[in-house]
Amino acid sequence: MVLPHSMPLVPLPASVIAGDGRLPVSGSTRVIGDSPAAQQLIDAAERRTGIRFTLSPDTADTADTTSAIVLRVDPSVAPEGYTLRVTDSVEVVGGDEAGLFYGVQTLLQLLRDGDEGWALLRAEVADAPRFERRGVMLDVTRHFFDVDEVKKFIDSTSALKFNHLHLHLSDDQGWRIQIDAWPKLTELASSTASLGDPGGFYTKDDYREIVAYAAERHMLVIPEIDLPGHTHAIGVAYPELVEDPVMNDSLIAESVRLDQPLPVAGEPYLGWGVGHSSVRIHEERTYEFVRDVVRELAEMTPGPFIHIGGDESLGTPQADFDHFVERATAIVFEEGKIPLAWHEVGAANDIAEGTIGQYWGKTTPEGSHAAEAAHFVERGGALIMSTADVAYLDMKYTADFPLGLTWAAIIDVRTAYEWEPTAVLDVPESAILGIEAPLWSETTRTLSDVEQLVFPRAAAHAEVAWSARSAAGRDWESFRVRLAGLAPLWKAEGVDFHPSAEIPWSER
Repeated sequence: MVLPHSMPLVPLPASVIAGDGRLPVSGSTRVIGDSPAAQQLIDAAERRTGIRFTLSPDTADTADTTSAIVLRVDPSVAPEGYTLRVTDSVEVVGGDEAGLFYGVQTLLQLLRDGDEGWALLRAEVADAPRFERRGVMLDVTRHFFDVDEVKKFIDSTSALKFNHLHLHLSDDQGWRIQIDAWPKLTELASSTASLGDPGGFYTKDDYREIVAYAAERHMLVIPEIDLPGHTHAIGVAYPELVEDPVMNDSLIAESVRLDQPLPVAGEPYLGWGVGHSSVRIHEERTYEFVRDVVRELAEMTPGPFIHIGGDESLGTPQADFDHFVERATAIVFEEGKIPLAWHEVGAANDIAEGTIGQYWGKTTPEGSHAAEAAHFVERGGALIMSTADVAYLDMKYTADFPLGLTWAAIIDVRTAYEWEPTAVLDVPESAILGIEAPLWSETTRTLSDVEQLVFPRAAAHAEVAWSARSAAGRDWESFRVRLAGLAPLWKAEGVDFHPSAEIPWSER
């Protein structure tokens, strides 16, 4: 007997009834439906099996559905939710196009090789997400990743039902997005990356291509320009906007330990240290810059959010920091978007009402982090949980893992799985929109490096975000067995995941 929660499904669906046996598939298997998900299913199945299903876009073509896969939308199903039934035929019903897409991702996890060839495991599934916000972040600043690499990242994360992609587009090491009003940003501040590696930037057409590609996979892009700190690269292009670097003991010690250079005004910064940079808070020209950047980003970004950063502004006096973030969040609202910001921005009394905070503190909050995060809720906003000692994808799996850092924690797969987003801060559960798992790119020089750190831990965060805490099988022992079944899918898609010894990986 196959237990429902041992079927190879991640994230765990709300309801699974395992059937008996398998439904064979072949080149004569028809996919019936006019949704973009139909073609996505056909393409993904071919990559996995070498078998190309036949598309029947005529949704009325259901006279004989034996061995066929029928895809349709029914608004009576919950938004982003779906039902899936595999018997002698297949039906996937989404509450909307996103739900249909997610149902197809689950169906692809049921597609398995066996002694008698490729087949779908028989099952009935009903599913919908726990949290509306299920995000990942890719830092394209410390190391740059081109359009095709970002697309591959979108493919592999949206398949786990993540629906937000946060792009960290600026930092001390570089500026990565074309802004017409300030052309020197990409002319002078985009060519390098951490450790002197090559940089790069996205033209407006590049960025729109990424946004459109993500939208096809029901993923919303959130652009971030990190302000008022993490702004050394802005000073390389426009020195009149940025203060001289402010050294701190931690920055100096880190520079010595890693044998990395200290920041020098007007020169590209190649190290990893933080906290030394700030825009000029009391220059009106600074706010002209912020408004121009926000306006051009807003014009390119259909989604409702612009992220203004706000973390680690160690070189900015608190009163100046508060003044800046109050003005910056107001500018984002004035340009028609909802501001997002790291939790430190909650220190300011008068951030724009409705600003959403992103908490990157630890599971046991330190210092003023909890109070800063709670202030977003008090101002009518909400919170996204990116709790660093469990959710940061750039931390090492083990102390000797060749990639990643350890300042927040060493995070194995089990640690990434066993945390509860609503238990970290003393705020109402309704104030938690969901989670975001960030990948900072100090040590990731290639997309393969990124994938090693992101997978399999992103699958753990996908389940934290999607699956109800109380669902049968929503536990580590079930998860590790189900996660093992993703290995053949990831291999077929060319995802360079880390084969953690915690997981009994499957070959089929």
